[in-house]
Amino acid sequence: MARLIAHWVLSALCILLVARFVPGFVVQGFVTALLAAVIIGFVNGTIGLLLKILTFPLIVLTFGIFWIIINALMLKFASLFVPGFYVQGFAPAVWGAIILSLLNIAVRQVLRRPAV
Repeated sequence: MARLIAHWVLSALCILLVARFVPGFVVQGFVTALLAAVIIGFVNGTIGLLLKILTFPLIVLTFGIFWIIINALMLKFASLFVPGFYVQGFAPAVWGAIILSLLNIAVRQVLRRPAV
């Protein structure tokens, strides 16, 4: 349970970090980032997963670049449901998806390491 909460909080911090560096990617506070992390996870786990399965041949043909497009669309879609979280345009969604994916990989690596 503690690992889940840590992942949630770190994901929210990643969203805030992306908002700091990507123009057009707006988050109006930490509570908004926490809510956005939940909604992004839900959207990616449902609609995003279905889209990735259905478009798998296209993902393979584009060497994974279409995966980024799907993630960008899921960010834009999630922003419709979270007040205070806005993705203004497709380019900020793409850059946000790329940076957020890289940051989340780092978060998973940090949380995977056994405690000493």
